[in-house]
Amino acid sequence: MAEPLHDPPYTTDRDLLEGEVELQFVKDSGPGGQHRNKRESGVRLFHPPSGVIVTAVERRSQARNRELAFERLIARLEELNHVPKKRRPTRVPYGVRRARLQNKRHRSQVKANRKKVTTD
Repeated sequence: MAEPLHDPPYTTDRDLLEGEVELQFVKDSGPGGQHRNKRESGVRLFHPPSGVIVTAVERRSQARNRELAFERLIARLEELNHVPKKRRPTRVPYGVRRARLQNKRHRSQVKANRKKVTTD
């Protein structure tokens, strides 16, 4: 995969994307007969700024495959643009800590009761 040239956020505007992407038409295989096997109806899009490559070869129509490829590219760029919210660390409440320790003591007792009793 190519190294991204720009940092996110990447544009998801269809008109701007059409100018940025490298469009390739490919032959695709599978059911569909002569129209599918002899024509270059599959579409591959390469987005150089992000290095993302998407393909669409499901349909026999090149125009429909092109639309599908752009939809997939936009969805992929939106994923890359997502920046998770920063986590704010919080203290564990006293009641939760107390309950956790009480549960540990209980489990310890249960395990201790499982030990074999040795008689001398």
